[in-house]
Amino acid sequence: MPDPLMYGDEDTYVVLETNQPEQFVTTAELIAKLESVLSTQQADLPQDLQAIPTIPEQAKHLVSTACELDLGPGEFLQWYVVRLEK
Repeated sequence: MPDPLMYGDEDTYVVLETNQPEQFVTTAELIAKLESVLSTQQADLPQDLQAIPTIPEQAKHLVSTACELDLGPGEFLQWYVVRLEK
């Protein structure tokens, strides 16, 4: 993940999802989206996420360590930090 100092205090992410247009979201919005997705995927989570006890902690872990979540064949959820010009 890029150096957070490069982006300031307010990160913006672009979210790419199966059959959806790209979305620009804040960190809080991304965590909420991941929590929603994770709540329906608990049986199929990768081992590293299964070791994390709560869904909010799993979502925060994903934001800080990954840029995608495997949702099964033909499905995807990806997020990337973007820098918006002011």
